[in-house]
Amino acid sequence: MAGEVIVDALPYIDHGYDDVGVRESALAMVEEECRRYRPTKNYLDHLPLPTSSPFETPLMVNEFERIQNRLPMETLSMKRYELPPPPSGKLSEVSAWQESIENSMAQLEHQWVRSLNLELMLDYGTEAWKSYLEVFTAMQAKAQLHLQQLKKDIQDVNWQRKQAQTQAGERLRSLEAHWVLLVSKNYEIETECVELEKLVHAAREQLQRLAPPPTENDTAPTPEHTNGIDQDVVETNGSDSNTNGGEENAETKDSEGESEKPDVQEESSNESQ
Repeated sequence: MAGEVIVDALPYIDHGYDDVGVRESALAMVEEECRRYRPTKNYLDHLPLPTSSPFETPLMVNEFERIQNRLPMETLSMKRYELPPPPSGKLSEVSAWQESIENSMAQLEHQWVRSLNLELMLDYGTEAWKSYLEVFTAMQAKAQLHLQQLKKDIQDVNWQRKQAQTQAGERLRSLEAHWVLLVSKNYEIETECVELEKLVHAAREQLQRLAPPPTENDTAPTPEHTNGIDQDVVETNGSDSNTNGGEENAETKDSEGESEKPDVQEESSNESQ
C-alpha cells in the first residue's frame, strides 16, 4: 500500500528512550514534519457534512435562525403573571373587565397547581427521590462494571503486546547473535583466504627465483604446469634415485662376488688333493 507506515518500535524490549538527546531528537523530527506539512483549506472536502437535523427541535431551529440572522434574544415575558385592570378608556366596557377576570382566574389556577405540586412533593417526593437514587445507583454500578471490563481488556491487550514483543525480542536477539557469528566466520574465512593468497603468491615468486632461466630447446613444464613444484627438485629427486640405484647395484655385485669366492676355494682344495 502506497504511503503505508510500518511502526517497528518495540517499547517493551527496546532501550535507550531515556538517554540524553533522544527526546530532543524526537521533538526535532516532529517540528520538521510540521514545517514540511502544509494543510489546505479543502482537505476535509472528501468527508460528508454532519447531519444534526434528527436532534434539532423547532425551538432549536428558531434559535439557530435567530443567531444566523444576528437578531437580539427575546426577553422573558412576564405578562402572564400580571393582573392589570382594564385601561382607563375601557373602564365602562364589560369585555375589558371580562378579560381581566379571566386573567386573574388563570393566575389563581396556576398558583393552585403550584401549591398542589408542593403538597405532592412533600408526600411522595422522598420516595420518588429514593427511587431515582436506586436507578442512578444501578446505572452507576453498570457503568463501573463496564469500566472494569474495559480496563481488563486494555490490560489483556497490553499483556498480549508485551508477550508478543518479548518473544519477538528473543527471536531478534537470537537472529542477531547468529548473524554476528556468521559475519565473524565470514571475516575469519576472508582473512585466512587473504593470508593463503599471500603465501601462494610468495611461494610462486620464490619458485620463479629458484627456477633456471629457460632455453630455446628446453621443453620442461613451467612451475605453473607443475602445480608449483620446481624442476630442480624433480631433478634432485631423480639424481638421488639414480645414486640409490647405483649403490644398490654395487651392493648386489659385492654380494655376488662374495658368493663366488667359496666356490673358488673349494676348487683349489680339490686340486690339492
